[in-house]
Amino acid sequence: MRNPFRGVVDYISEMQRMADAMATMDSSSTTQDRGFSDAWTPTTDIYAHGTDLVIQCEVPGVQPDELEVALSHGHLSITGERHRAEEGLQYYANERYYGAFRREISLPEDVTEDRISADFEEGLLTVTVRGGAESQGPKQISVRSRKRAKQAGQGR
Repeated sequence: MRNPFRGVVDYISEMQRMADAMATMDSSSTTQDRGFSDAWTPTTDIYAHGTDLVIQCEVPGVQPDELEVALSHGHLSITGERHRAEEGLQYYANERYYGAFRREISLPEDVTEDRISADFEEGLLTVTVRGGAESQGPKQISVRSRKRAKQAGQGR
């Protein structure tokens, strides 16, 4: 069965997964400072609901006015920031990520901003692309051999 979301790629998540895989190969260090490659990235689901494409991001602790959803050149970007509740505290454990984040997801070429809506409730951002699951996705281009074409032309 053909995947209708072939071509929907989240480049930032892919780069983060590669960085995580490389970090686990380095067994000489038990703790590592968090850098750009392993900064907080909200967990995201992308699925079809009928003919719509739905993108859901878990963003607990982020206020709706600190979220931005934008479409530019076929890329949907979701940006925001999660702040610490109170600065100056002495932490005994610090496992939650804070700071700015960005998710960028490639959408089918025919998607326009008037087909996109975003809703926020209880830490869950839901972006719906109406008709986004109907898109045909990437178009296959056949590859011809120049050598065969020349040989076919010489045989005449």
